[in-house]
Amino acid sequence: MVRFVICIILLLISLLTIFKAFEYTMWMLSVIATEFCWVFILLTLAALLSGFLSPRDQLAGTIIGVVALILFTTPIMRACRVAGSLKRDFIAVFGPGSTIVDGVDVQPPYSFFNMFKANKKVACQQIIYHKYPGVALTMDYFPSQKTGNRPCVVVVHGGSWNKGDNKQLPELNSYLAGIGYNVAAITYRLAPKYQSPAPVEDVHAAIAYLRKHAAELNIDTNNFVLLGRSAGAQIALLAAYTLHEPGLKAVIDYYGPADMVWGYSLPASLLIMDSRKVMCDYIGGTYGQVPQKFVACSPLEFVSKQSVPTLIIHGGNDVLVSPDHSRRLNLKLEQNGIKHFYLKLPWATHGFDFNLNGPGGQLATYTVERFLNIVTK
Repeated sequence: MVRFVICIILLLISLLTIFKAFEYTMWMLSVIATEFCWVFILLTLAALLSGFLSPRDQLAGTIIGVVALILFTTPIMRACRVAGSLKRDFIAVFGPGSTIVDGVDVQPPYSFFNMFKANKKVACQQIIYHKYPGVALTMDYFPSQKTGNRPCVVVVHGGSWNKGDNKQLPELNSYLAGIGYNVAAITYRLAPKYQSPAPVEDVHAAIAYLRKHAAELNIDTNNFVLLGRSAGAQIALLAAYTLHEPGLKAVIDYYGPADMVWGYSLPASLLIMDSRKVMCDYIGGTYGQVPQKFVACSPLEFVSKQSVPTLIIHGGNDVLVSPDHSRRLNLKLEQNGIKHFYLKLPWATHGFDFNLNGPGGQLATYTVERFLNIVTK
């Protein structure tokens, strides 16, 4: 009976690898189920093998366990499918040689065995980059592990514009520093006390600080790239398309809301997040009260033929920020002839890159590395 119950629980969890989560806790569990799927594969195998110890009346549990096992393997199978065409698709956008890094093109976009490797850490330096009355904005600066003046990636954290900090998901920062990029993960002023465009102004202040201190930080001021996740992606995109910073070469968008007007009209489920309230706190009112501010906060409204190259990364099962935001941004970039790449991860949900070595994490990191390599040459 215990085995049967365990198999039932595993089956219910495995459903999150193919269906969207319906509630906030289920969303967090779906990140684990899809990006740490190998853990659940081992648990399911253990449950199935335990049936050999007492084979009587175990058929129902075995059938349920086998179904769960198949579902837990689907992120791996789908990652292999995406990986199979990723190089070809990237080359189609950026041309021959665009997947070559440091003279080689042998790294696979996804490897089952890489899910078990450890991530290397690079020590960071905390810097105060700007002060307002009562507020000191900081950045965690991860220096490039290669000598000379190197490009700098400015990372803008997520958190619905009202929480979070620059300590989020530091593994990618260390990875990028390890392969030759300076990384500045910044804090910014949070809603509801501070509203748009305050965070975009903070991005400008961060780049100004980095440019001023470029000599001591070994920064190539001709090669800045913005990278944002979720709400931070909205900030990064808006900064990239409106500030026209000298030396800004590109922007990377991890599952960001690109169309605030459309997003307000089709909010997330209240069981997941009150997305309308979050947007109103950040923008300063409802769409009916301040429609022009919603337009002014929508990055895709500012895409033009002069916009910087853009990398979009979004999971098809995202329940916090609809992948339709990325689809709409992708279309606007196409219409304006902007070099861009849209990495679609059909099984992935919001925050999938919590595990840098998971199926989605590997594919995203592979693409980010090659995108940075091509735009900062």
